[in-house]
Amino acid sequence: MNFRITAYLLGKLAVACAMALCIPLAISVLYEEENISAFLWAIAWSAGTGVLFVIGGQRVKDTLTVREGIAVTTLGWVLITFLGMIPYVAGGYLSVLDGIVETISGLSGTGATVIDDIESLPQSLILWRSLTHWFGGLGIIVIFIALFPRFGRGAVRMFNAESTGPTDSRFLPQVKEMAKALFTVYVVFTIICTLVLYACGLDLLIAADHAFSTIATGGFSPYNNSVAHFNSPLIEGVLAFFMIISSANFGMYVAAWRKGMECIFKDTEFRTYCLVVLVTTMLMAGNLILTQGWTYGYALREAFFQSASISSSTGFISYDFDTWPTFSKYILIFLMFLGGCAGSTAGGLKVTRLMLLFKTARALLRQKIYPREVIAVSSNGSEYSEEVLFRVVRFFFVYVMLDLLWTVLLVWDGVPVFEALGVSISTMGSCGPSFGLFGATCTYSALPPFSKVVVSISMLMGRLESFSVLVLFLPSFWHRRQGW
Repeated sequence: MNFRITAYLLGKLAVACAMALCIPLAISVLYEEENISAFLWAIAWSAGTGVLFVIGGQRVKDTLTVREGIAVTTLGWVLITFLGMIPYVAGGYLSVLDGIVETISGLSGTGATVIDDIESLPQSLILWRSLTHWFGGLGIIVIFIALFPRFGRGAVRMFNAESTGPTDSRFLPQVKEMAKALFTVYVVFTIICTLVLYACGLDLLIAADHAFSTIATGGFSPYNNSVAHFNSPLIEGVLAFFMIISSANFGMYVAAWRKGMECIFKDTEFRTYCLVVLVTTMLMAGNLILTQGWTYGYALREAFFQSASISSSTGFISYDFDTWPTFSKYILIFLMFLGGCAGSTAGGLKVTRLMLLFKTARALLRQKIYPREVIAVSSNGSEYSEEVLFRVVRFFFVYVMLDLLWTVLLVWDGVPVFEALGVSISTMGSCGPSFGLFGATCTYSALPPFSKVVVSISMLMGRLESFSVLVLFLPSFWHRRQGW
């Protein structure tokens, strides 16, 4: 692995972070806020780090190896996390550890906050929180490639290291073209969502904050009680719609753009995801009607919004679901674990993986009955090789084991068992809200310091799907040898 090439690309990412920080700086200047110097410090540190890395690095001449692509992607996320937390720390709003938790929560689209009084923050910092969602939602690397497409064939290594799901979501042959197309769809959705929310009566900046969080399926809101602040079926309906469409494979929208809308209606994974939202909405609504005595309309409203919010891993709150019956809580835990579609901004295991797991199990059972029968596993019109199916099973095993590991570590640090399990599943699934002490109306500020480190690692692994992070701990990964 060429460390100088890695340093050069990390330097470029740091410079890009400095440019992004200019957006909230402009808002801070416009509103004459007191945290202007905090953003100036953040920009100086980001730009300075970037310049040092670029000077000490080496420009990419041809392509990146697999190891360089993974290193740039994973270390890039870590670097942006440390640079992105500077406005919180320099402004005196958070400690270093809490700043790291808040920033990685934003970038990973988790939306778990350690800030107890969000409404006391300046508008510029609230905007920066939402922007971390937006930059991390589609992917720091994908946006980077879309805006600065000058890395030759090496771009595919970084693109693949950051993409989510077991299948290739590139509907265009060139990675640079695909990144631009994905970014275009992402921007268009964000603009439309902002304008619709503005038409619903929200202030333009508040509408933009919620649009950034919604399209990135992140969940940061400018209000302490999240979307419940509005108590508006109209706003909840708008947000639920955009959360659902953001939970689909963005590559599907690129294909629909090129080939027609039938690509959306024929997508098996998205149809299955919509069915999951519908069924879980009906189950939770029925449970709330029977046990809480709610009216049909109100039960459907709250159940649908929380089903869309939790399944998309957004984590917006319209009602304190910690007061809901146990049956509904377990449905929400299932939705946290499942997540949205592969290639979307949503977190979780992904619908397509669950579909392939069930079909693989069924194929194995049939093979026991009919040993000579050749059984193929297919989905969405594509037949999957044994290699892909093995990767799905491998990922499922590691995902579950990591959930259990984080739970054990949190319990060891003093977090109650049910809360620890909820936090573990929620952070790995990039969802945010959990139950009990860390439920819908609570924050993560009460977590002990060690537990905050654990959830930070969990959020990073959940967003990068574990292996891109785990491989960095292999000594052989850093050896200078050819081949990968």
